Amino acid sequence: MSEDPALGKLLDVLSDEYARDILAATSIKPMSAQQLADECEMSPPTVYRRVDRLQAFGLLEEQTKIRTDNNHYSVYTATLSEVCLELDTGSFEAVVTRTDESFPGERESDTADRFKKMWEDL
Repeated sequence: MSEDPALGKLLDVLSDEYARDILAATSIKPMSAQQLADECEMSPPTVYRRVDRLQAFGLLEEQTKIRTDNNHYSVYTATLSEVCLELDTGSFEAVVTRTDESFPGERESDTADRFKKMWEDL
C-alpha cells in the first residue's frame, strides 16, 4: 500500500496549530499579516511561514490593498471550506472543497454590486 505524497503534506500542513489558527481567523474576514500576528498571538515571521505553506496548497488567497501613500499591503483569506478523508479499498483519498468566493464581491462584474458586497462584509 502506498500513500499519495501530496496527501501526507496536506495533512502535515493542517496538523499545524498555527496554520489552523490562520485559516480560522481568515475564514471570518480578510486579514493582514500584522492583524494575524495580533489575532493569533504569533510572531510575524511565523505568520509569513505558515501563509506561504497555506498558499502553496491553495488554502489561502492573497489580495493586495492599494493605499494612496504607496504603502500597499496584502490581506489573506481562507479558501478552504472542507477536507474529507476517505478510506476505501486499501487507500486514502482526500477531497478538498474550497469556497466559491474568497474576497467579498470578487465575482461581481458590476462595480456598484462589488462595492455593496464589500461594504456589507465590513
